[in-house]
Amino acid sequence: MKISKLLNKNCLSIILILLFGLNSFAEDQPVDIWNIDKDKLETNSLSDDDKALKEEIVIETEFKSNVYKMQSEKEVNAINLEDRLDSQEIKIVGLYDPDDYGLNINMWSNTNGDQLKILFDKLNKMPLSNDAVEIINISLLTNSYYPQKNITEKEFQKFKSDWLIKNSNLELIEEYLIKNQIINLHPKLTKFLVDQYLSDTNIKKACEIFSKNTEPIFDEYLSKFNIYCLIKDNKKEEAQLILDLKKELGFKDKYFEKKINYLLEYTDKIDDEISEKSIFDFYLAHQTNPNFKFEPNDKTKKIIWKYLSSANLLNSFKETDTSELDKIATIEKAVHNQNYPEKDLLELYKRFQFNINQLLNAKDAYKTLPNIEARALIYQKILLESEIVEKLKFLKILKESFENDGLANAFDIELKTFLKGIKPTEIPDNLTSFYYTNIKIEKNLDKKIKINNDIIHQSKLINYFNGDYAKSKIEKDTNNLLKKIQKNKKYFLSKKDVILIESLKYDGIEISEKYDDLYKIDENEIPTDIQIMINNEETGLALLRIAEVIGQDRIERIDEDTIYFIVTTLNQLNIDRIRNQILLQVLPLKV
Repeated sequence: MKISKLLNKNCLSIILILLFGLNSFAEDQPVDIWNIDKDKLETNSLSDDDKALKEEIVIETEFKSNVYKMQSEKEVNAINLEDRLDSQEIKIVGLYDPDDYGLNINMWSNTNGDQLKILFDKLNKMPLSNDAVEIINISLLTNSYYPQKNITEKEFQKFKSDWLIKNSNLELIEEYLIKNQIINLHPKLTKFLVDQYLSDTNIKKACEIFSKNTEPIFDEYLSKFNIYCLIKDNKKEEAQLILDLKKELGFKDKYFEKKINYLLEYTDKIDDEISEKSIFDFYLAHQTNPNFKFEPNDKTKKIIWKYLSSANLLNSFKETDTSELDKIATIEKAVHNQNYPEKDLLELYKRFQFNINQLLNAKDAYKTLPNIEARALIYQKILLESEIVEKLKFLKILKESFENDGLANAFDIELKTFLKGIKPTEIPDNLTSFYYTNIKIEKNLDKKIKINNDIIHQSKLINYFNGDYAKSKIEKDTNNLLKKIQKNKKYFLSKKDVILIESLKYDGIEISEKYDDLYKIDENEIPTDIQIMINNEETGLALLRIAEVIGQDRIERIDEDTIYFIVTTLNQLNIDRIRNQILLQVLPLKV
């Protein structure tokens, strides 16, 4: 179907606006009034039918000319996307207002890009706690100007994109893309988002980003996805028009076209070709074939495994015969990669047949069996064993068997369930390490602060960091408490006490100098590189450095010396809100 047959004068402008946006028409062209008059004279000499025919030809010719011109401009824009990044159109891309966290719009302006690249490379290779991740999110996603030295705007934006992909917070990614309207600047990030939603069979969320997007889409993969979403939303004519235009401009993808033609009901012939080139191609194969069947293997991409699981397309695995060891090996690997339910693998283990002697002497018998059969025997023995200590021994054997084959995650959920049913007092000394390594101890987030006015950092003064203190009252109460402490010759200020007092002083709370001799501050405790960042007002970089120091540790488990320099750094940078969050985690006694 040719575009010229679909378009008329009434829908021409609508389609062009839809595909390319209003900006494509902003350029005014010079007009030759003499040619206009000449055209008028020629037109007047023609019959009405000839006039109509000529008008149609002129419209179609001008349309095609404009289309190709706009496509050319689009291609130039796509190729020179980096040049667009250097323009004045987009200077600030982020999610948070600087005031939200006590930051400023120049938090990255003084940063040396070379230092940022080195530090970010380290962070990407590190396991990080939620506390560290939160600080990095704040640092990278706060609206601010870009670093100006040894780094391009495009490189800086890539740091943000790569970080968001690594942490896979889909809601955060979607908010970031939509709020800033940067699908074209971050096609990789957008692809990641829609692919993840698609792999969870959440096509509604996958398509939602296109409905919220206000700009033309340059990336071919995303453009195809958008066409499908229009069909899904019953906007078939709109989808067809976009596809036809793409074809007029050179688009070729026979696989995609066959699937789309089926969805558009131009053909009822089922095309059973399955492409694993992308999760979207794979999804189209499933959606266009009522008799779709697919059995994954070791080479199947993880994201396709995830889709198969989410779409309940792995039912055939439940019928696996225990003699199909190769297939079971594939299932074990899928469970390890969290693409297949652990409980289904264990149900498969239960179907293996063993004689009574093997079950009674499982501790020796499993050693004579292939690894898969050995794991099945041990698992059945665990289910039969009533003695706690013996059950623990077999749990340990089974876990080690998975680990030795590089499948540690394949026996994780059920192991924790078993261990939760065993009291710590029942664990023998030689198995305590195994027990505490593998049991998941839930963090109690509902603990309440307990006030102890005999200890400075556990006293009512900590309520100041919740915003529950007037300045005049906090000054009075602090000085009164220090007066009381000064009289107590047995009381020695801890590092946490010093952290609280110093934070108050940085906020302008006046504390009498007569209490200065209660404690000493070692100003050299802050690492030199961080102090340089502070002096240079490299706020964003300093926050990343703090995240690196925290690493995989929860903030409340970090030693007092490290907490001191983290808080002192935030004090010097005047970042009160992040500091207050940290202080309320590390200072008070919680019960």
